[in-house]
Amino acid sequence: MFVQGLTRAAAAVALAGVAVLAAAPPADAGAGVDRIKKAGVLVVGSDVTYPPFEYMEGNTPVGFDVDIARAIARELGVRLDYQNTAWDGIFAALKSGKFDMLLSGITITEERKKTFDLAFSKSYFDSGQGVAVKRGGKTVGGAGDLAGKVVGVQINTTGQYAAEKLAGIKEIRKYETLPEALTDLGVGRIDAVVADYPVLLYNAAQAKDRKYEVVEGLVIGEPEQLGIPVRAAEADLIPVINKVIDDLKKSGEYAKLTKKWFGTTKVSTTASAN
Repeated sequence: MFVQGLTRAAAAVALAGVAVLAAAPPADAGAGVDRIKKAGVLVVGSDVTYPPFEYMEGNTPVGFDVDIARAIARELGVRLDYQNTAWDGIFAALKSGKFDMLLSGITITEERKKTFDLAFSKSYFDSGQGVAVKRGGKTVGGAGDLAGKVVGVQINTTGQYAAEKLAGIKEIRKYETLPEALTDLGVGRIDAVVADYPVLLYNAAQAKDRKYEVVEGLVIGEPEQLGIPVRAAEADLIPVINKVIDDLKKSGEYAKLTKKWFGTTKVSTTASAN
């Protein structure tokens, strides 16, 4: 994810759900832009457990992604319906027609495009996989220091896939949400957590008990780009989304949003990659 992440590809469990959920949208749905304008609402799916990209404030979803979605709805001239859904199966739900698009710290990958027949927007956020460890524990200076350790990840995320590529990890423990993994890290049930670097930074800054910390500057694997997927059959939405991303950056609104949600306008994690 930005992850985020805040990068999350489909594993066997998610793929198994495709056969049940992946019925194509109605044949008369028409092009995406026209259909959404006619409906008067943009339905966005998101796993709203990934601050600061998306999380619940009372009964209301808020966050960086929510504000991006709001700008897209405004461009289309419709109201926004931002719906919370479990990460595991989120792509199958989009393919089935439950949502018009997803905004949930999603990394752009060719596998996701092919597996779920998706089209992605341009990147709206550069991210990468970071490492959180128990505060005051053993020093982790690089990815190799995770050998022999139990590492927590959110299931079916690029954090999981990045961890699976590391040699010597004792066990990869998979969680439904990132907060669950970080809770176990704080009490010592696992040794580290791999997840979107900016999301880990945010969670560590917000944690009142300070039981874990992020390894500063360590980004595992390749830098990742977060995008907004739609069904390939409704790829006419992509130019609209890309225009919103460009307009937000040109107007200075994007910098205001990164400052609002991340505390800085310098949110790129592409400078370091192990």
